[in-house]
Amino acid sequence: MSLVEHLREFRKRLVISAIALVLGMVAAIFLTDAVIWAITEPIRAVGAERGEDALVSLMFQTVTSAFDLRMRIAFALGILISAPVWLWQLWAFLMPGLTRKEIHYTIGFVAAAIPLFAGGVYVGWLIMPHIVELMASFTPEGGSNMFTANYYYDFVFKLLLVVGVSFVLPVFLVALNLAGIVSGRAILKGWRTAIIVAALFSGLATPAADIVSMMLLAGILVVLYLAAAGVSMLFDRRRSKREARLLEAPI
Repeated sequence: MSLVEHLREFRKRLVISAIALVLGMVAAIFLTDAVIWAITEPIRAVGAERGEDALVSLMFQTVTSAFDLRMRIAFALGILISAPVWLWQLWAFLMPGLTRKEIHYTIGFVAAAIPLFAGGVYVGWLIMPHIVELMASFTPEGGSNMFTANYYYDFVFKLLLVVGVSFVLPVFLVALNLAGIVSGRAILKGWRTAIIVAALFSGLATPAADIVSMMLLAGILVVLYLAAAGVSMLFDRRRSKREARLLEAPI
């Protein structure tokens, strides 16, 4: 295909993905009430713990902030709902330029990354209420907690995204290994640093009093890191055997 044909193909795929995203956002509009109710459950829990006289609420500072919050939620859900369409369009655009080996690798990475990311988001959802309750516990007696809607949504969204991406990082380590950038032995040598980073991240993401949640999250991250090191070392061994056979083969 010529450059112009590639650009036309890209525009076609982009338009289809945009239409799917808009339709996903329209469908997601009807789910915004349920999402807002779910993410504000920790706020209601803090209010119930402090009693009827405590002021703990979600605050909308401007005339349009409630509408903006719903649109942001609809956009995030729309991306999720339309993911099968835009992922397929992306794959259909890239696949003709990939070799069979690259196609197999790409399928393997996507198949591993999606459930890991979903698992990370679920773990982030489990620890999110504990973080809100812990931070609210620092409010002095007589003080009020009025959570700005947009800021609170950013906090929840970024927390889920960060924890989800942290679960996918081992897949990127394996990808770097396959690209020849880092060896499995080098990944394994960094296990001490990985444990420290996992412990710090878990300590920040979970309440200080909830040691079980902290250890569980840190343990999951360390196991994923070690699994990435093991898979990378397996790939290194296979690569070494293949190179040895090529050197021994008669010219």
